[in-house]
Amino acid sequence: MDDDEVIRQLIAVNLQLEGFEVFTATDGQDCLDRVEQIQPDVITLDVMMPRLDGWVTATQLRRNPRTAKIKVVLITARAQEDDKDRGRQVGVDAYLTKPFDPGEMIRVVRELAGSPSTAFD
Repeated sequence: MDDDEVIRQLIAVNLQLEGFEVFTATDGQDCLDRVEQIQPDVITLDVMMPRLDGWVTATQLRRNPRTAKIKVVLITARAQEDDKDRGRQVGVDAYLTKPFDPGEMIRVVRELAGSPSTAFD
């Protein structure tokens, strides 16, 4: 299992434990191929992915009227201000920097999904 798979599983397990239904994609193209069928409330994207990176994937999601309103969380090891500016320009809804706190990721996804917070927050 490579680092990307470990992180993908970490995100999936943490969100599933919080009651979210989770679908995973292996890369940006896989996400775009499946997103209209799944119709998720929130998509988490790593910036560094094979085939289509997170920037291109987020841009494609925003350009498609059927996916433009889906909330997008970009997860990246790149924390420079110009990366965050690029995320804002692309139209992502949140930006998490690796290594990220799973609790923070859950809070962000819950907020973007419009889910009520739990009493444990």
